[in-house]
Amino acid sequence: MNLKLKTFSFALLASASTGMYAQTHTDNNSTNDSEPQKKEERNVMLNASDANKPREIQIGLPSEDVTVYENGLPAVYSSSVHKLSAHWRSDASLKGTDLMTPSESAIKTGNIAYAVSAFSELGEKKFSGKLNYKANHFGMQNFDLNLSGGIGNNWLYTAGMYQNFDPGSFKLRFTDYADRTQIYHFGLTRILNGGKGHISLLYKYSNSKNPGNFANAAPFIYAGDGSIKKLAGFDPGMDSYVQRQGSFRYLNTKTGKMETWNMTDGNDNRANEVALVSKYQFDNGWLWKLNAKYMNAPRANYVDYGGSTISEVAEADGYQLSDGSAYSGLIEGRRTWLHIGKVSNALLTTEMSKQLNNHKLMIGLNEWYYHLNYYSSSFQWAGTVEAYPRTLSQMYVNPLDPTQTAHRSETFGYNELSPEYTKGSENKLALYFTDEWRVTPKFKLFYGGRLEYYRMSADQISASRFRGFHLGNFNTYSTAADGSIVATEHSIAPANVTKNKLNYAATLQMTYNVTNQFGLTADATIATRFPRISEYAGTGPTEEQYKRVTIPLVRGGIFYKNSWLDLSSMVTYISKSNNIDQQNLTKPGTSEGKTVLLIYNIQTLGWTTSAEINPFKNFHMHALFTYQKPVYKNYNASVTFSDGQTMSVNANNKIVKEIPQVLIELDPRYDITKNLSAWLSFRYFGKTYANLQEALYFNGHWETFGGVNWNVNKNLSLGVSVINIFNEKGAKGTISGSELITKDEAGKYAGKYMSGNYLRPFTVEFNASIKF
Repeated sequence: MNLKLKTFSFALLASASTGMYAQTHTDNNSTNDSEPQKKEERNVMLNASDANKPREIQIGLPSEDVTVYENGLPAVYSSSVHKLSAHWRSDASLKGTDLMTPSESAIKTGNIAYAVSAFSELGEKKFSGKLNYKANHFGMQNFDLNLSGGIGNNWLYTAGMYQNFDPGSFKLRFTDYADRTQIYHFGLTRILNGGKGHISLLYKYSNSKNPGNFANAAPFIYAGDGSIKKLAGFDPGMDSYVQRQGSFRYLNTKTGKMETWNMTDGNDNRANEVALVSKYQFDNGWLWKLNAKYMNAPRANYVDYGGSTISEVAEADGYQLSDGSAYSGLIEGRRTWLHIGKVSNALLTTEMSKQLNNHKLMIGLNEWYYHLNYYSSSFQWAGTVEAYPRTLSQMYVNPLDPTQTAHRSETFGYNELSPEYTKGSENKLALYFTDEWRVTPKFKLFYGGRLEYYRMSADQISASRFRGFHLGNFNTYSTAADGSIVATEHSIAPANVTKNKLNYAATLQMTYNVTNQFGLTADATIATRFPRISEYAGTGPTEEQYKRVTIPLVRGGIFYKNSWLDLSSMVTYISKSNNIDQQNLTKPGTSEGKTVLLIYNIQTLGWTTSAEINPFKNFHMHALFTYQKPVYKNYNASVTFSDGQTMSVNANNKIVKEIPQVLIELDPRYDITKNLSAWLSFRYFGKTYANLQEALYFNGHWETFGGVNWNVNKNLSLGVSVINIFNEKGAKGTISGSELITKDEAGKYAGKYMSGNYLRPFTVEFNASIKF
C-alpha cells in the first residue's frame, strides 16, 4: 500500500503562492487593501515527476494521503490502493479549482495538508462545448471534451470524455502505453425554485492502466559529492529499466499457489461513481449544500518496483541468461510488489452557512464510509544493469519444497518482503464549524473546530513475514547442519482488529492591519487521528504501538501590500507524532532485505517569504523562498539478517530524507499583447538526503517549465510548453539499498553503481483548446 514500503520516500514537494497566506478567509469587498486575499493556485498541475496528478504542496511533513477533493468530497477516499490518477484528472469536466489551506483542510476533512478543491461543470441553459487537445514530441496524445446545455426551462445536462494515450519517453516492450486512461462523465441538473438552488446527479466511469508508474527508475554512478554520472549505454528518462519479458512467476499471498503475473494486467483500474450535488439558498439567508457519492472500484491494482545493491558477478557465481549461457557483469537485486485491491466508498458532506452581521458562520457534517479488500505479493529477482534488463536465473531452494532440492529459478524470496493483507472498513462521522468574525475594521478572527467519531474494523495479519509466507496451514522446510530436513508448521490466518475512537481538530487565525498597507498575521491549527485501515495492511501496530497521531501547526508573520507588491513572510512550526511506516532495510553490499515496522516523530521549523510582484505593465512575477529543517525524532530500528548479524539505524535529529531544506520558486509571466503571453516556472529544490543517516545525498536541482499561450480568438486558444527546459538528468528521491549506510562508510560509495528515481526528461508539449 502507500506506506512507503520500499524506499520510505516522501514526495519532493513545492510551495505555492496561496499557501503562504495564513489568513485566507476574506470577503471580496474588504476595505483593507493590505489584507491578504485568497488566490487560485496557478501552477498546481505542473508536476515534474508525474504529468497526471497535481504536485504536492510543502508543509514539511510526509503527505497525509488524499490531496484532491471534488465537490467537497475526496476524489478517491484513500490513494493507498486506488490511486488518484486512476480515477481523477484535471479535465474539461471541471468548472474550476481552488486550493484549501492546511487549516481549512483540518476542519473540513481532518487532514492537515494543502489540497486541491475542484468543482464539476454542471452546465448552463445556453449550449456550450470545449475540446482540449494536447500532444508531445514523444507521441503522447490527449483528448478532453465536455458538452453542456439546457433542456427546457429547468433542466441542464453535461457530458464529457477524457482520453489519454501516452507512450512515455521510452518504449515499454510489453505494452504500447505508459498511461492509457479513459474517463467518461454524464450529469443532469434540476434547477429549483427559479434559480435559488439546484440538484444534480452525476455519473463517472474510469478505466486506467498506468504501468509507467513503476518505470521511473534508472541505474547511475554516484560520484560521492551529491552528483551522479550516467552509466555507459543508459540515459535516464530515455531508456527503460523495466525488464524485457512481460511475465514473472510468484507466490500468491492469498492462495498459496505459484502463479504467473503478466505485466500488462498489473495496473488495471476500473471504477464507477454516482454523485449527488445540490445547494439551496433560503430566503432567510442560509445557504444549504449537500453532496454525496457512491464509488465502486472492482479492480484497483498497481505494481511497485524497488532495488538493492548493484554488484559485479563472474560466470562462476552461477547466474545464467534465458538461453542457458553463463553471465558475468553488473547485476542488481530487484524487488517487485503486486498489489490487488477492491475498493468502495459511500461519502456524504452537508454544510449550512450564513452571514450574520460581523460573523460568517458555517456548520458541516461528514459521513464517510470506506471498504477495502486488498492483498499484495512480493518476490525478488536479479537483472542485468542495462537498458531493458535481462532477467537472470540462479539456483534456488524453495522453503515450501519438502525435498529441499535446488532448482534454477528467475524469481526467489517469495513474500519475504512485506506482503500485505487487509479486508474491512473504516467510517468517519464528523461535525465541524467555522466562524469568520470581523471584530473591528482592522482586526479579524477565523476559528473553527471538528469532532470526529472514527471506527475501523479490519481483518489483518500481525505475523512476521518470511520466505514462503502465505495464508493457510502449511509447512516450510530447511536443511539442518547434519543434512536432515526440518519442517516448521505455520498457521497464518487473518484476525479482526476493531477500534472506536474520537479524533478532533481546531484552528484559530488572527489578522491585524496596522496600516492600510502593513499587517500582522498568526494562526494555530491542531489535528489528531488514529492509525488508519491502510496502516494495518502489514503487520500493523501492536496494542502498545497503537497511539494517537497529533499534528500541530503554528505560524506567524507579516504582510505588506502596495500598488505593485504583495508580500508576506512567515515562520512556521509543524510536527507529527507516532508516524507509522514500514521500512525495508537492506544489508549493505548485498541484496538481502528485511522489513521492520517503525513508529517515530517528525518536526519542522521553517521560514517562508512569498511575493506577488507587478513592477511594470503586463508583467507579473511570483517569487518564493523557504528555508526549513525537518528532522526525525525517536527514530530507532534494528534488524537481524540471515547470517545472524544485527544492524541498527538511529536517525534521531537527522534531516528527513527526500525533503529539501531550501525551496525557491520563480514564476514570471509577460503579456506580450492582450491575447499573447509568455511564462516561465522555475523551482529550486535544495540538497536532499538519499538515505536515513545523512550519508548519501543529492545536490540541489532546478525543475523548469516554460511556454507561450495565444488566444487566437474567443473560440480558439493555442499553446506550446516545455518541461525540464535544461534537460537536467539529476536523480531524486532515495538510493536503493542504502538505508543502513552511515556517514563513516559514505566515502566507500563514491564511484559506486546505484539506482534511484529521476526527473521527467526534456519534453515539448503542444495544446489547443476550442470553445463552441
